[in-house]
Amino acid sequence: MNLLLVLLGILAGVALMAALAKRFGGDTDPVHVQRLQRWILPLVGLMLVLSVLKYYV
Repeated sequence: MNLLLVLLGILAGVALMAALAKRFGGDTDPVHVQRLQRWILPLVGLMLVLSVLKYYV
């Protein structure tokens, strides 16, 4: 029963994200995408370093 509730929750969350993405998502200009891409890799690296620190502390 717990498994079915978890799967139902995941399905509802995915459906909600898809509906919100369809409603509020739109075309993005290339300049905005380029600025976002510039920040993604350093933030992922920082997240990995912080995760390793959290694991060992």
